[in-house]
Amino acid sequence: MTARLRFGLLAALATLIIDQATKLWLLYGFDLPNRGTVKITPFFDLVLAWNIGISFGWLQNDSPMAQYGLMAVKVVAVIALGIWMLRAETKLATLALGLIIGGAIGNGIDRLAFGAVVDFALFHVQIGGTVYNWYIFNMADVAIVAGVAGLLYDSFFGGSAAKAP
Repeated sequence: MTARLRFGLLAALATLIIDQATKLWLLYGFDLPNRGTVKITPFFDLVLAWNIGISFGWLQNDSPMAQYGLMAVKVVAVIALGIWMLRAETKLATLALGLIIGGAIGNGIDRLAFGAVVDFALFHVQIGGTVYNWYIFNMADVAIVAGVAGLLYDSFFGGSAAKAP
């Protein structure tokens, strides 16, 4: 195993641990389900949301078949990303893929354990008496977005990148 691959696998593992630790602590240590909305700053709240859909709450469907379908897509995606990580030629691409893989596995664990993904972070702003909310998200989502940004940066400004499978 190359040092670059180990680096990507460590990024995936660290992402998974951070994601699951924050979710479990918020659910069972901090008891977010019974606290309701917790205001942290004027623009950031902790609020529990169970996402039965995909990214940004799209395709909301709590039927068992839909959940199994989403899990199957997630498994295929993680395998394809793992193959891509094996072929990656830059440290940034390997790191980015590790972040995406760790985030995908973290959200997949939620789906298996709870039937939905645990989301909790909400940014918002009030302008002229109207409150605008961003999507509620979690640490896995942060890692996935950072990973995609890393892949985009690497593809435009990095060295030669391995092609996705």
